[in-house]
Amino acid sequence: MNTSPENPKPGRPHRMDPAGGCPHAANASLLSRGAVTAVVLPGEVEGMAVLGHTALKEFLAHPDVAKDAQHFTALRSGAIPDGWPLRTFATVQGMTTADGADHRRLRALVSKAFTARRVEELRPRVEALTASLLDGLDRAATAGGGVADLRTHFALPLPMGVICELLGVDAAHHDRLHDLSNRIVATDIGPAESMAANREMVEVLSTVAAARTKDPGDDLISALIAAREDDGDRLGPHELIGTLMLTIIAGHETTLNLITNAVRALCTHRDQLDLVLSGRASWADVVEETLRWDSPVSYFPFRYPTRDLTLEGTVIPKGTPVLAGYSAAGRDEKAHGPDAGRFDITRTGETRHLSLGHGAHYCLGAPLARMESTAALRKLFTRFPDLDLAVPDPQLPRHASFVGNSVRTLPVRLHG
Repeated sequence: MNTSPENPKPGRPHRMDPAGGCPHAANASLLSRGAVTAVVLPGEVEGMAVLGHTALKEFLAHPDVAKDAQHFTALRSGAIPDGWPLRTFATVQGMTTADGADHRRLRALVSKAFTARRVEELRPRVEALTASLLDGLDRAATAGGGVADLRTHFALPLPMGVICELLGVDAAHHDRLHDLSNRIVATDIGPAESMAANREMVEVLSTVAAARTKDPGDDLISALIAAREDDGDRLGPHELIGTLMLTIIAGHETTLNLITNAVRALCTHRDQLDLVLSGRASWADVVEETLRWDSPVSYFPFRYPTRDLTLEGTVIPKGTPVLAGYSAAGRDEKAHGPDAGRFDITRTGETRHLSLGHGAHYCLGAPLARMESTAALRKLFTRFPDLDLAVPDPQLPRHASFVGNSVRTLPVRLHG
């Protein structure tokens, strides 16, 4: 960043670090200046970020805030190059970039796969996959002298396996789709790599869609294709691929980070782990506090005011790309109290986190993410109650992105 996170210079836009890193020190410093701040995005693109809990809640549900990139002034004027690393967030066709009737149409098509009933039907599969992955984690630790990368062997394949099974994506594509997802959400890559990742993702998903068209099954892709064929204007081919891309990225990256961050939090707060292992708190409490304290998404792109919008005394000009600062809002002392920076699974109060969104774009997969995470943590620590980090938490390598908020690897010792 252009200034130290502890002491950014007042009045200057905050330069978002493409390399990512731990956001919390910078967030605290920015929050001390206000709930809304000007930022400089990669490529010297001017934007803004909403950081305060109350301001973010208002912004996410504001009627004069849009998701469609037609409202992104710099993009519409041709000032944003094709290889801009954040361009996909703005231009991919799907629920996260649609407004009004278009958004309701796309959401209705996908929502059938994420109903409470459908999620509950998935529970036995999640439980079985979790148990199988724990066996693999144990084997990896044995082969690794007692140490295994929990992210690689457990936190990643669980949500990726579930979302791909729900969609109807063969296991042969899982590793490639995760690698491409990582590159698409990265903020530190160059134009050529960014464009190549997007092209390859479209190619892989087009292959998957073609296979499901030829051989439909009881899965979401087949259902979306059938909906398109029943009424050709309901889901166009670009919308189909865009919807699949967004569902795969959001359906595994966020839960992967959530599980990873929860394990890190519990290992570095053994008193909190003792509370849940002794039954004085629940695994659901762990998930909710992790979502608040160390949100799996730090800054999510983009929303655009459709008119000049004043939020807590700061004007956000019409057409500005705005980041939703979930990790900052989670530790906003004005909303969560003076101990907002403390991980406490017994925390009470009416103010809840915003890490799964708010308003019309509230995360469709929230019930699935919560179910997967609680099942994963419960089975993991029931089987390995002495599990601990093999590397001090501050030394763990961070995501190379200010969008995702987690670490790249999580080496653990299963037996302390």
